[in-house]
Amino acid sequence: MTADAPDPHEGATLTVDLDAIVGNWRRLQDRLASGCRAAAVVKADGYGLGALPVAAALAGAGCQRFFVATADEGVALRGGLSAAEIIVLNGVDAGTAPLLHGHRLTPMLNSLEQATAWRDYATGLDSALPAALHIDTGMARLGLAPGEAITLTDRVDFRRRVTLTLVISHLACADQPDHPLNRQQLLLFAPLAAAFAGVESSLAASMGIFLGPEFHFHCVRPGAALYGINPTPGRENPMAAVARLQLRVLQVREIDAGFTVGYGATFRAAGKARLATVGAGYADGLLRSLGNRGHGTVGDKLVPLVGSVSMDLAVFDVSGVASSDIQPGAMIDLIGPRQSVDQLAHDAGTIGYEIFSRLGPRLARRYLSSAA
Repeated sequence: MTADAPDPHEGATLTVDLDAIVGNWRRLQDRLASGCRAAAVVKADGYGLGALPVAAALAGAGCQRFFVATADEGVALRGGLSAAEIIVLNGVDAGTAPLLHGHRLTPMLNSLEQATAWRDYATGLDSALPAALHIDTGMARLGLAPGEAITLTDRVDFRRRVTLTLVISHLACADQPDHPLNRQQLLLFAPLAAAFAGVESSLAASMGIFLGPEFHFHCVRPGAALYGINPTPGRENPMAAVARLQLRVLQVREIDAGFTVGYGATFRAAGKARLATVGAGYADGLLRSLGNRGHGTVGDKLVPLVGSVSMDLAVFDVSGVASSDIQPGAMIDLIGPRQSVDQLAHDAGTIGYEIFSRLGPRLARRYLSSAA
């Protein structure tokens, strides 16, 4: 499937293949143990690719549970999803409880204080409200300590007012399959989850899915893998690419040997060179660390990114590309058929998660879908 040609007035275009995202979700679902289902993490605006269109496509394919980070993200997502369960990972406090309840959002309870706040709010409504529960088994970020979680099983006031739909924990080292902490967390989480009889449990996110079926429980929470980021580092990526980032050429010029490029004069031409300046920079998500390290592609040709990335502009050495193929208005792929988001992230010294989530609002976003 191909996109329409980018608008000539756009400095950079991000094309997102919703069918590929749905295909990745189905591919993950096919790997799961019997009785387990795949949810979808669409926080940070769907990792920068657009939470609403992504979630709508996945809901159409049968996904029923979505995770966001904040209440505001949940409110925005609810505007496009009327029936799905939306879980807010950062949880609840006294100020957000009415917002969560009003938009039918399910808070993740990460502490006894949050559990009490949600119970008290439900009591004030004389109602029982849904929630999920996060138990920390080794990440030491959010989550109740195991002993704290167990105390909730004996609290009649909590059980009367809070209906748990899910109990989760989060793996710290799932990107390292042989790391001993993976099994330690599994062995700690399994009996804790079982203590909440009749409540679904979840341990694995994208990379944890590939640790094996014993990590799957009732629900898995893929995020990065949905968006084509490799969930099996060091091995061939089992997921399909879903995004293409194209940068429009504003100007092509020739420089002589000894000329420097960009702020700080960090690149000096060793010989005559032909340069293409594109209309995108770090305000659009091109990390500054790509300067003199990254590259784009024109057809099958690699074109190095030279000099510093500035706010609105970046420069590529296109000396090896035929002049007829690189004129003002032409496009340079930064992410595309010849360079994955993981490859770009490697050159930038980061991970694909950051590349996608940093993509700025000025990028024109186009969506491909076979859905009517």
